[in-house]
Amino acid sequence: MKRLLIIGCGDVAMRAIPLLARRYRIYALVRNPACREKLRALGVLPIPGDLDDHASLARIAGIADAVLHFAPPANSGTRDTRTRRLLAALSLRKLPERLVYISTSGVYGDCGGAVVNEAHPLGPQTVRAQRRADAERQIRNWARRNRVKASILRVPGIYAADRLPLERLQQGLPCIFDSEDSYTNHIHADDLARIAAAALRYGKACRVYHASDDSRLKMGDYFDAVADVLGLPHPPRVSRAEAQRVLPEALLSFMNESRQLTNRRMKRELGVRLRYPVVADMLGGFKP
Repeated sequence: MKRLLIIGCGDVAMRAIPLLARRYRIYALVRNPACREKLRALGVLPIPGDLDDHASLARIAGIADAVLHFAPPANSGTRDTRTRRLLAALSLRKLPERLVYISTSGVYGDCGGAVVNEAHPLGPQTVRAQRRADAERQIRNWARRNRVKASILRVPGIYAADRLPLERLQQGLPCIFDSEDSYTNHIHADDLARIAAAALRYGKACRVYHASDDSRLKMGDYFDAVADVLGLPHPPRVSRAEAQRVLPEALLSFMNESRQLTNRRMKRELGVRLRYPVVADMLGGFKP
């Protein structure tokens, strides 16, 4: 049985583990000791280690045939030092055959609402997205040098029944008038887990895939749809200029970027059929 190492055991990784357990003996790099028993209950062997501690990563060298890299960069700088340490550790012994990295569609920056495929030039506008773009470059360069089959999933906004913007709606924060609003993209957490599993099996070398659904929603329409199923008022609408004045910077960084991701390559090459092709498919069966 092939051996899989998961880096970053958050929500989506936990959803992916049951999909992968029949094909792989699964190991996971774990920083928080409290997570170990939960992973063991799923048949996963936890390995203590921290991407911010280079010495702790020696344990993962040579153990895996495949790597699922879910871990986010650190919260400062424009370079992803965590990915650099991970790749250095993986290079100490026998290299994995495959690596799948979970990136973000934020690496494109603002595209003015254009339809964007995987060949679109990168233009990250936030330091968070710049770190992700740096991680992608590191992985592609490392994979080419070492002949590792690495695939990159560019992921938009992740949602699920327990990942809806309830707090934002309860706060009554405004959205932007439709005529000035940005297009946003989405993927259900369960579908993302399935895409990651498919990429491990079918992803091509140094290939980028959009892990996005078929939705073509503006941001305000998304919040209105979620408000309806939660029984909350629609958020008020304001001009884009007013939004720049009243909204927190963290929210504005998302609202100031507009693009529509294509997902044809993901469907064609990875063979994924989305369980939730559009956001309404999940919201229609949602029970608060």
